[in-house]
Amino acid sequence: MLKGFREFLFRGNVVDLAVAVVIGGAFGAIVTALVKDLLTPLIAALVGKPDFSALTFSINGSKFLYGDFINAVVSFVLIGAAIYFFIVVPMKAIMTRVSKPGAPAPPATRPCPECLNEIPVAARRCGHCTSVVGAAAA
Repeated sequence: MLKGFREFLFRGNVVDLAVAVVIGGAFGAIVTALVKDLLTPLIAALVGKPDFSALTFSINGSKFLYGDFINAVVSFVLIGAAIYFFIVVPMKAIMTRVSKPGAPAPPATRPCPECLNEIPVAARRCGHCTSVVGAAAA
């Protein structure tokens, strides 16, 4: 039983997932700091109010903290924008520069010399007109 558990733990995908979680947590801290320390003050300089948590209203003694919801939405949008513009777009540009176009795949079909229908390259007889076709030219 322990042998199976050990094999499960040391499979490649489990270790990769553990590394991804740790790196993701560290990266999340970086993105949160970027949004909290740079982007939110920039918006506060433009709009004039960086924190909406004080915005509330009450109905029959129940307090609704809609300012916290606004803070969460603004934070989500800023984090999404930061990840897209500072990570996704530059990585996409780098990957397109680095990647080389692959060789085109050889054609899988060729025209029959008698009826001009498409037949597999390795075919020796046309499936449409049943004429004998020679080997494909190399």
